[in-house]
Amino acid sequence: MALVDLVMPKLGESIMEATILKWHKQPGDTVAQDETVLDIATDKVDSEVPSTAAGVIDQILYAVNDVVPIGTVIAKIRTGSTEGITTAAPAPAPSTPAPVAVVGNTTIATPSATTGRFYSPLVLNIATSEGIGLAELETLAGTGNEGRVTKKDILEYVSLRKQQGSVTHAPAVVSKAPTPQEVVIPLAKIEPAASANLPVSYGGNVEIIEMDRMRKLIADHMVRSKQTSPHVTSFTEADVTNLVLWRDRVKKEFEKRESTKITYTPLFIEAIVRCIKKFPLINCSLDGTNIIVKKDINIGMATALPSGNLIVPVIKNADQYNMVGLAKQVNNLADAARHGKLKADDTQGGTFTLTNVGTFGSLMGTPIINQPQVAILAVGAIKKRPVVVETPAGDSIAIRHMMYLSMSYDHRIVDGSLGATFLTAVAKELESFDPERQL
Repeated sequence: MALVDLVMPKLGESIMEATILKWHKQPGDTVAQDETVLDIATDKVDSEVPSTAAGVIDQILYAVNDVVPIGTVIAKIRTGSTEGITTAAPAPAPSTPAPVAVVGNTTIATPSATTGRFYSPLVLNIATSEGIGLAELETLAGTGNEGRVTKKDILEYVSLRKQQGSVTHAPAVVSKAPTPQEVVIPLAKIEPAASANLPVSYGGNVEIIEMDRMRKLIADHMVRSKQTSPHVTSFTEADVTNLVLWRDRVKKEFEKRESTKITYTPLFIEAIVRCIKKFPLINCSLDGTNIIVKKDINIGMATALPSGNLIVPVIKNADQYNMVGLAKQVNNLADAARHGKLKADDTQGGTFTLTNVGTFGSLMGTPIINQPQVAILAVGAIKKRPVVVETPAGDSIAIRHMMYLSMSYDHRIVDGSLGATFLTAVAKELESFDPERQL
């Protein structure tokens, strides 16, 4: 018999942690390989975690609602003979030297050397970047499993700390080389944080609504994106009259022949894909000082859920589909998103994102980049407007279908010249749409 570790799976490039929603198996239960053991959630999608081996659940190491870093062991499965298996309690805190995490040039023992308290690498990274010492970290009241400090706890503490404005930093003093049980990070002094537990009063007639789980995750994702990428947004407009007239002419025949509707989204995606091939640097991500140019063109499309939240399913290899294929991919993913049937893989691997703010009546928007991508394009509502039309016979004023486009991009990689040029190229693709195009 042997114990097999079940780890929190990696669900995408930008996903660093996941929340446990439900355990389908308990210690002592038998499990088949690939059978669902638990449900988890990220800021993008809910997903099932299958067993990596057949056997008996020996230990469950985290409880429902715990936020667990990717790659962490969450359960142990005993394989081989199932005779004599007894239900095991979660493993106690280790008494041997703790595993060591390295953050920058700082050596940090993951469980605290003094109290045995566990700190995830994410929490330690935030503490290090904010100059929070171990002694200060030990004072935080954690809301996680067994009082562990979660990302939410440390971020709320950092926010309170900045609001108080009374923090002074002292350089770390190290008299010897650190051992695995020691922590060497800058120490900080702060006023007692008792005020963090004081009730907050709101004046006037108010209603307090607790964020749901997905909204909290989306909020964290958006804040992290703004903190990561210096956002710049460029705007342009496009005369999409030919595109609108073509769709109006073919949509009934298209639906009858293909058993699916043709919306504007696949038409926008087709134009974006063509321009990405001309400007491949738009289709990349940043890893430190390395620019990772993606050869696959995977287009994410922001989709509104009945709850009001947004999710971004991804059309993989969008450049390999014709218009019929794109239309079916768009409709299938949008339908799966609205009915909660998206798989984890459906939201992974995006290299560029399209969001249609015009669906809600907006003329334009300033979207936030979907990390680790470097650009996101928003299309506004299509409106009829009088515009000047240039013809060989001279200028005239005509009623045209006009649309604003905006694109936010990461200024560390994409400068204004490339961003504006790409956006203009997409507008030109839409304006040059062939109204006589065949299905």
